[in-house]
Amino acid sequence: MPRRVHQPLEDQEVDFVLRAVDGPVLAYFSGTWPKAIEACRAMDLVVGLIAEEHADALTAVKIDITRCPEATKRYGVTGAPSVVLLKEGEVAARGAGPMTHAELRDLLTAHL
Repeated sequence: MPRRVHQPLEDQEVDFVLRAVDGPVLAYFSGTWPKAIEACRAMDLVVGLIAEEHADALTAVKIDITRCPEATKRYGVTGAPSVVLLKEGEVAARGAGPMTHAELRDLLTAHL
């Protein structure tokens, strides 16, 4: 993942990072169980590209569902990969399942 994608390790770190960020946040929820690995690896690339392209307007945060169950529950995420766009701490948009670069870009463009 590019350096523009923050990777908190635990729920407490997720809360700290999300409170510290000024502006919209793309929370990317990933998983490490066998059925999720391939789709999440593909999304790693997509989210990394989006984070680079929108570096001036967006902060991307990768959240491991297994390590951060409270954040996963708080944002209503039930599977990986999933993305949640947060604006001023509120959910502005969400997407579930693997997404192409164009699909994620369109989701963000409609809400940024």
